Amino acid sequence: MVKVLLDTDIGNDIDDSLALSYLLSNPECDLVGITTVSGNPEARAQLADSICRTVGRKVPIHAGLCDPFIIPNKQPEVPQADLLPKWEHSEGFGSGFEAIVFMRDVIRANPGKINLLAIGPLTNVGALFALDPEIPSLLAGLYLMNGRFLPSTTTALGIGEWNTICDPHAAAIVYAARPKIFRCYGLDVTSKVTTTRGEFFPRAAATVLGPVRDYAERWFDHPDPDHVIYFHDPLAAMNIFHPEICVHQRGRVKIDTLNSEYLGYTIFTPDESGPIEIAADVNSKLALDEYFSVVK
Repeated sequence: MVKVLLDTDIGNDIDDSLALSYLLSNPECDLVGITTVSGNPEARAQLADSICRTVGRKVPIHAGLCDPFIIPNKQPEVPQADLLPKWEHSEGFGSGFEAIVFMRDVIRANPGKINLLAIGPLTNVGALFALDPEIPSLLAGLYLMNGRFLPSTTTALGIGEWNTICDPHAAAIVYAARPKIFRCYGLDVTSKVTTTRGEFFPRAAATVLGPVRDYAERWFDHPDPDHVIYFHDPLAAMNIFHPEICVHQRGRVKIDTLNSEYLGYTIFTPDESGPIEIAADVNSKLALDEYFSVVK
């Protein structure tokens, strides 16, 4: 089985819950722990616990760091927490720094075996790598849903990516790390894997998706007329087990931490000897088929 440590900002978009559901349903996955990040990490931990409890899983969960390293918090609220009274969950998931110690201890106890999957702002991971710089070398792999990998020649930068811009200074620490496998799934590719509300609910019959269906209704309160669900985070999770779902390209990534207009933007330079692999393209049908063949 593949050991996975999940770091998530579950509770805003619905794709974190979808990724967690995939990991819980995958017979190849040994989910060794969950840490939460960003505003009100305790409520986020409760949401993660509610999904785990639905399928009778006891996964170690720790509420991590709330605020970014330097900039103000861009997502202090957890909208889906309004629905927690409907689902059984625990409380009391520790304080922020305890989560960082937990991450360090799990990785050090399993050298070369833990795949760290980070699908939220990189505050926890950045703090972990700053606390213990040897940790990246002890990972089996580092997988991020993070960034929007514009080429270095791009002049019209367009939009950034939420997880990176929520804590660009933590992201800069993480992107400077050199784990054995370092793969990133950016908004430019993850946005290609979608389903609509009408397509999702008929396929969401799995027990693990019970609370997720409720949390998705809260997500649908946002003013998107098409009610599109993007599989940003599940795509990163699935590629731990099936890297053939994406075409990967090796290169180098620079995080803008100086230009206030483009703070947190990720600039990609192709380089066959580069330390990072980004997803350059995705087989969307293969991704959706994999997801619903596991979460069923």
